[in-house]
Amino acid sequence: MLAPLRLEDAVNQVCPWSGDPIAADALTVYQGAVVGFCNPGCRDKFEAATRAFDSAIKER
Repeated sequence: MLAPLRLEDAVNQVCPWSGDPIAADALTVYQGAVVGFCNPGCRDKFEAATRAFDSAIKER
């Protein structure tokens, strides 16, 4: 089982989409770093965007 992600491990303090403080239920890992968002919707939007760009880069 993976350890839960922690706010104190995030590389950012505010959500890159909204500018609001990050929340414990809206963390993800990207390129080995914990990244925080203000809510799960912003996190999910980031994950979808990075998947799309990562796929496009691999297909080049």
